This record gives sequence, structure tokens and C-alpha cells, in this order.
Amino acid sequence: MCESDKLHDEINVIDIKIYPNRFLKPKTTELLLNKICGLEGYVRFLIHGPSLPKKVFYGPGKGYDVNHGDRKSILVNGNGIDLKVMVGEIIITVELDKFNDFMNQLEDILTETLSVEYSLLVGIFTRTTSTISDYLKYGIGFENLIDKRYIGLIDSRARSSESISIIK
Repeated sequence: MCESDKLHDEINVIDIKIYPNRFLKPKTTELLLNKICGLEGYVRFLIHGPSLPKKVFYGPGKGYDVNHGDRKSILVNGNGIDLKVMVGEIIITVELDKFNDFMNQLEDILTETLSVEYSLLVGIFTRTTSTISDYLKYGIGFENLIDKRYIGLIDSRARSSESISIIK
């Protein structure tokens, strides 16, 4: 068995990427994520999109506040999350053995929640192994010391509390 076959045997999760044709409003995002949290089998979800900064970083308006209507706090599964991006895609990591049931329920939720067309992609879109950034942030031998859901999500220069929210 070659090394790549061994790696594929160890992966027991799969990712589902929801790609709506428009950016989602905070209210829609909150509703959708709460419904997803109610499903059995999800491990984590990631929200991607263009940044919604608090202040203008460059140009003649540098330093002024940005008052964007979509930079709000949403409540997901009883936990507050500050939206720092316009929601353009959501990646859900799902346990492989619960994928079929999860996918059937997810399609029903998307049909009733989203008023825009969307695409669903299935594959591996997130890291499943440790990265150099993980080692820079946590040091050698960290794998058994942290939650496995953090692997591959680390920006070594940022505080995890600024970019990662734990929802239980």
C-alpha cells in the first residue's frame, strides 16, 4: 500500500461546499447555520467571503469606521458570532458514515431557507493533516493536545479567538 492510499484510509470526513449565487444576509446565514447545527454528523463549518473590516485600511479614508450593514453578530446554536465577512460560501465538514443522511436533509434545508439558486460541491476542501502554520502556532507534538477540528485552520500570526468560534 502506498503512502497516499494510507492517507485516504485515515480520512473519515468529507466536505460539502454551499455556494449561493449571491452573498447571504446575516439573518439568512443565522437561520441556515442553526438548521445545519441541528443535523447529526457535522464536524465543523467554515464561512468564506470578502472581508468586512471595521476601519478603512488604505486610501484617503484610512482610519475611518466602515459602517457596513452586514457586519453583525449572529446567534448560532446559542453562541454569538461576529460576521467579519460577507457570506459567499459555507464549507461543512461531515462524518463520512453519516454523509448520505446529512446530504438529504441539507438539500431540504437549503431549498426551504435560501431564496437564491446555489451550487453544492462535495470533496475535500479543508486540510485534513497538520500544516507548517499549525507547527508554528502550537509547536511539535501538538496533535494530541488540541481539538482535531483546528488542524489546518491556523493563521500563525493571528489570535485564534479572532478567526475561530467554537460552537457547542
